[in-house]
Amino acid sequence: MDRIAEKRLTDWLDSSYRKPLIIRGARQVGKSTLVRQFADHQKLLLHEVNLERHPTLVDVFKTHDTGKILRELEFICGKGPISGKDGLLFLDEIQAAPIAIQTLRYFYEDHPALPVISAGSLLEFTMSKHSFSMPVGRVEYLYLGPVTFEETLAAMEKEVLLNLLNNYQLHEVFPQSAHEQLLELQRVWFLVGGMPEAIQRFIDTDSLGAVFDVHASIIETYKDDFAKYATQSDLLRLHKVFNYVPMAAGEKFKYVRVDPEDQSRELRKAFDLLEKAQIIMKACHTDASGLPLGATINRRIFKPFFLDCGLMNSICGVQWISSNELKRTSFINKGHVAEQFIAQHLAFIGKNNVSPFLTYWLREGRAGNAEVDFIAQLGQTIVPVEVKAGKSGSLKSLQQFIHQKRVRVGVRFDLNIPSYQHVSHALSQGGESVQVEFDLLSLPLYMIEELPRIFRNTHKVNVLRPVLSPERA
Repeated sequence: MDRIAEKRLTDWLDSSYRKPLIIRGARQVGKSTLVRQFADHQKLLLHEVNLERHPTLVDVFKTHDTGKILRELEFICGKGPISGKDGLLFLDEIQAAPIAIQTLRYFYEDHPALPVISAGSLLEFTMSKHSFSMPVGRVEYLYLGPVTFEETLAAMEKEVLLNLLNNYQLHEVFPQSAHEQLLELQRVWFLVGGMPEAIQRFIDTDSLGAVFDVHASIIETYKDDFAKYATQSDLLRLHKVFNYVPMAAGEKFKYVRVDPEDQSRELRKAFDLLEKAQIIMKACHTDASGLPLGATINRRIFKPFFLDCGLMNSICGVQWISSNELKRTSFINKGHVAEQFIAQHLAFIGKNNVSPFLTYWLREGRAGNAEVDFIAQLGQTIVPVEVKAGKSGSLKSLQQFIHQKRVRVGVRFDLNIPSYQHVSHALSQGGESVQVEFDLLSLPLYMIEELPRIFRNTHKVNVLRPVLSPERA
């Protein structure tokens, strides 16, 4: 299964300033497979060592003697000398030997020609139990999330639909038949999600039941990991937060709702660990008064999202729904599934070298509440993003934001075909009526990965912009 992140690996390999690379991401999102495929495509001799399987290597890494370490690894791999001429060293499950993380800096200093990649899950759990510093400035990072919707289309050999998405321009008519096919695939993806094993199982069996079995296995693996790497006192709280977030995705978070009898401070620690391990994500409130968005965020006000849409639905009990109910579009559009779908894609668009970061906007007060689902930075532009699970819905909060922040363009994701339209709307503000004028880029949910390209191109082509109908406004 090809991943977009492979291009990042290619750029890293070709860079004159290459440093050892740490691939970070939740367990079973495809980190090891990505490295193996990359080595194969680049025709590199892969020297792979799983540090969980070789616990005695800890003592070797403690020496920080890279020559001695390489000789030891050569015997384990059995493929001859490990060199930078045509080889790639891959240290998998590096969290099992935390000292190896520190040693990466010495590979950078002693063997700059040798490409070194490491990968690990729950690194933060491990580091919380050990007192050492990361080799800052001596390593690079790649953050890997679940397989995306478009990557899934490629795996399912839906090349025609994928080419349509990759090349579509707003001034073109979007084929209705393609739209219907993509909506159906999107509905299925909501249930299957982006975990590679779940996708492959669905491709092989065309069975959602088989997919749910995979989900159950992954969920239990995560819980087993908690027991392995977390302290006993943290374990129960980790389970509480892990089970709660899928049911609260997209809602303003309050620790008291997880367990009113537990201490918020302790629950916060569990939440932070799961966030750092990329099992859950935060969308933090931002004032959005200027760039960067992170400069005005309030980390105490946030909405949580889960790692993956499919896992989220499984934890919420979707596997107990009858097959007939699963086929109903109305079922899958309930709750915050659409918002979760956008969140897990938006978090990784164009920025896989930094930890996933999401923001939203919230106004609470006597004048009335308003909330914009996401605030995105596209180029140097602040863009409010609304998510609708159906074909219509109010844009009052979006209009409030646009009026208050004086932005010119808003984005809406829904179930309609793409459009770019001008909106002129009378907005009640402080007892008075004010006219709000803005352009609205409306895209179907399945086009989230094309947002940066399409948004950029709206400023380069002349697009017909009819006035939005009252029903859609």
